[in-house]
Amino acid sequence: MNIELIGLTLDVVGTLLIAFAAIMVHHRVLYEHQIDREVENTMKREQIVAKLGVALVIIGYVLQLSVII
Repeated sequence: MNIELIGLTLDVVGTLLIAFAAIMVHHRVLYEHQIDREVENTMKREQIVAKLGVALVIIGYVLQLSVII
């Protein structure tokens, strides 16, 4: 296994962990209902963007993996 693949994999795993942590924080705040409607709507949009970001990171990883291998 080459070092480039290991580095790429660790980068993607780290990015995904950060993204999932942010999504979970938003999820928890949204369901505590301690925020007003405007903030709630903004957080829902942010969750959608974050999930799209996760999908793009995974797609990018697969594409880079195909080049490395």
